Amino acid sequence: MSSQLSPAVVLDPETGLDLREVAVRPAGPGEVEIEVRAAGVCHSDLHVVSGDWPADRPLVLGHEAAGVVTRVGPGVTSVRPGDHAVLSWFAPCRRCRRCVAGQAWLCTGTKAVANTLPDGTTPFTGTDGAPVWPYLGLGAFTGRLTVPESAVVRVPEELPFGIGALLGCSVTTGVGAVVNTAGVRPGESAVVIGTGGVGLSVVMGLRLVGADPIVAVDLSAERLAVARRFGATHTLDGAHDDVAAWCQEQLGGVDYAFEAIGSPRVIETLPRMLTSGGAAVLVGMAATGATGSFDLFDLADQGKRILGCNYGSSVGEIDIPKLARLYLSGRLPLDELVGRRRPLSEAAEAFDDLRSNTGVRTILEP
Repeated sequence: MSSQLSPAVVLDPETGLDLREVAVRPAGPGEVEIEVRAAGVCHSDLHVVSGDWPADRPLVLGHEAAGVVTRVGPGVTSVRPGDHAVLSWFAPCRRCRRCVAGQAWLCTGTKAVANTLPDGTTPFTGTDGAPVWPYLGLGAFTGRLTVPESAVVRVPEELPFGIGALLGCSVTTGVGAVVNTAGVRPGESAVVIGTGGVGLSVVMGLRLVGADPIVAVDLSAERLAVARRFGATHTLDGAHDDVAAWCQEQLGGVDYAFEAIGSPRVIETLPRMLTSGGAAVLVGMAATGATGSFDLFDLADQGKRILGCNYGSSVGEIDIPKLARLYLSGRLPLDELVGRRRPLSEAAEAFDDLRSNTGVRTILEP
């Protein structure tokens, strides 16, 4: 039996982006039903809309969200109805070698990246009864979801839903890139290329661990101003400043260079920003099949490293509650990360916000 139809933002490879009615089935064993209260609009969603990551079937978009648990299926023990929750898009299987080793972000058993639930099915159907699939296993741009228990993280009730949504992807990715992937230590220097939601979260993470100096680079004066409020000590205009030359001339190279755009052209410049022994951290997701080239002698001779970063090397059920507590204690100024709030019916405009660099992070509220 399916629940009542509700609006959802769907990308269909044949008809494009639209708002249509979908039904979601009740939670089965090991599953949780969520009433969505807020969902963040992320570049990973934009990659699908723009065709950088091709979709071969209709998808309910959205993968960072927060809401209230309304029902749990048999066997669910970590949450109960009424709990407030953040949804973690990379739902781990908890059984593969990587999960057992504590590296859930490298789970080889998850079906999230295949846009299905763990059993390979979808909880969504259209008005014609045809399946509609959950993007990254969630499909958060709608009012109600059925998701695996491993995707649901209980958080304090005082955490605002809009802030919780951002913990589901961008903040966890950005702060995690600093704390988990790179392991930045107090006093080490860093440059952050791209100050959207993820890049600003990297800046926040760097301030949190005591990095100095923190150099933020963007094309948007608005976002650079926000980056200074979030902890950047220096800002550069990516359209006019030679960032690599500045880093070498002013700082002798930085210890860490974070790229939060996913641009192969920009990624290729990162090693030239580094001091010896420094690390380039690839946080932004490039288009499928994108490649880049580097000075291999320089990498070897100077002991420079290139680190891939998926989901901030984070374990959702551990890292998301930590970040929630840091926000509630005033140590993460996440309120400034929210730029606009829009209803689901304005999803197309929310994607335009990303494309035009308007605002910081748009929140959709079903």
